[in-house]
Amino acid sequence: MTHPNAQEIIEKAKDVLVRTYEPQPVVLDHGEGCYAYDTDGKKYLDFAAGIAVASLGHANPAILRTLKKQAARLMACQASYATQEKLEAAQLLVDNTCFDMIYFSNSGTESVEATLKCARKWAYDTKGPHCNEIIAFRNSFHGRTYGSASVTEKRMSQPFFGPYIEGVHFATFNDLSSVKALVSDKTAAIIVEPVQGEGGLTPADPAFLKGLRKLCDEKNICLIFDEVQTGFGRLGTFNSYEAFKVEPDLAAWAKGMGGGFPVGAMAAKRKFGSAIVVGTHGTTYGGNPLACAVAATVVKQILKRGFLSNVRKVSGVLFDGLKQIQRESNKITEIRGMGLMIGVDTNTNCGDLLKALQKNGLMATKAGQNTLRLTPPLILKEEQAHEALGIIGKTLKEMD
Repeated sequence: MTHPNAQEIIEKAKDVLVRTYEPQPVVLDHGEGCYAYDTDGKKYLDFAAGIAVASLGHANPAILRTLKKQAARLMACQASYATQEKLEAAQLLVDNTCFDMIYFSNSGTESVEATLKCARKWAYDTKGPHCNEIIAFRNSFHGRTYGSASVTEKRMSQPFFGPYIEGVHFATFNDLSSVKALVSDKTAAIIVEPVQGEGGLTPADPAFLKGLRKLCDEKNICLIFDEVQTGFGRLGTFNSYEAFKVEPDLAAWAKGMGGGFPVGAMAAKRKFGSAIVVGTHGTTYGGNPLACAVAATVVKQILKRGFLSNVRKVSGVLFDGLKQIQRESNKITEIRGMGLMIGVDTNTNCGDLLKALQKNGLMATKAGQNTLRLTPPLILKEEQAHEALGIIGKTLKEMD
């Protein structure tokens, strides 16, 4: 039996798949740990990890055991049924966060959608039907469903999807005065990424987030953190809010939460989560036993002794190494981010840089217009960090 080669697969995919992304010139075949391999057998150090998804790397043994065991028991049932897997996952999350209630979804955009609906329902119940406006931020990204896309600034450049939901206003990230200027008695919620992903891996100023918290307390506004990309160890803390010492009222989770398996969640303080009652929201697949079993496994791995300290240690290696490359080559213009969520601006076209890195055995992604995004698995070792730095330094020199 003959198998199509990589180019044949790419061309056939162009014909049958809706073109949401520009196709890569290679076809991925399998992965192990922090490495991925294409159909030609070439090995890549994976600093994309599905855009911060493969938090425990590829083919993680604990996840594989859970998948095999749980799939043989029960994969799906109606969401109205309690299962021990759903309860265990929810209890783990409540016990290790500032939240009281969990709603399981399947993706980040669904988690964001749930937070927006929850905040608006809470505001409707407690402040009245006039209170339905949401403040988001420029350079934000929250997802692609209508609610999440409506609080994403990209809506300004995609009028063909209009009309978006009404009542959304955009402030300037890290500028508290711009937020205060938009607040009124109609403001139900403020939604913010602790580190902007598509906005170039830009961290919030801790004072800015503390200012948002104080403002929301004073005006009785729901504060939502979009932790889809930043949560579950990505910043070197279990929750990203811990890195800033500011607790939100609602949080949206996904990506690294499932280590590659589709699962997400909305986490809520009881005051806000109790606004969602029977008949107001729901899901068919969310909270299914298989997804919850995987999520529980991922959480247990991240909470193991030494796991998060390793993230912080390896993060330091990468930041120090990138700064050294910046001093030696002058090609790097800025380095941003936190933990293992790192953005690098260069004076080289980012698309060309990604192709050159791929050729040299490193996979990464782009954030925004021209920022190299590095989001490796959280199990990354120091020697692998040095390997990546070597490839980045070599590639930038080759692009002279």
